[in-house]
Amino acid sequence: MLGAVIVAAGSSRRAGFDKLEALLDGVPVLRRSVESFLAGGCACVVVVCPQERWIHTGLAALAEKSRVPLLRVDGGAERQDSVAAGLAVLPAEVTWVAVHDGARPLITPEGVSLCFAAAEETGAAACAHPVVDTLKRADASGRSLPERVSREHLWGMETPQIFRLDLLRRAYACVAQQGLSVTDEVSAMETIGVPTKLVQVGANMKITLPGDLELAELIYRNR
Repeated sequence: MLGAVIVAAGSSRRAGFDKLEALLDGVPVLRRSVESFLAGGCACVVVVCPQERWIHTGLAALAEKSRVPLLRVDGGAERQDSVAAGLAVLPAEVTWVAVHDGARPLITPEGVSLCFAAAEETGAAACAHPVVDTLKRADASGRSLPERVSREHLWGMETPQIFRLDLLRRAYACVAQQGLSVTDEVSAMETIGVPTKLVQVGANMKITLPGDLELAELIYRNR
């Protein structure tokens, strides 16, 4: 049984506005993300966010009428702490978990299902895209260095990232024991030697800057 943890506890400092409460075709970004998991076959969805965001994005009202259990929990100091808080409240019957950034509202129920199917085959799968841009390394002042950085076999990581729940819990226990800091669950899984299958699911950008919201709206309306 698949459960989901939607991470939405950040302050949106880089965006300069609350990107999770911003509207994407009339609906808050965070709610768009959550609705894809409610429709994507999840048995339970946990949103890690402040109470105010839960109310302002309409999720509190949605939880009252949703057939799929929709829960909220406060986040932690770091992303990995927020994920751990979400994992802690998943129902006992959940055996698989999808961890997703709330600021990726273009994920579709079909994308969730595609990633889950890959996870069921391997134990671990994540949405990602092959790197297509030319890569350069720069010095501290931002000037390019004469180093050729190959993009062969390089992928840009996305979410959802879906795992057997027992494996992810073991990975995060290892992270805690070693005092590590990880920015995604794939990195956590690597600490216990479990590779992750990378899956392309189409447009799945993260809202980080104001211009990203405009692009996401264009993509959403033209699907």
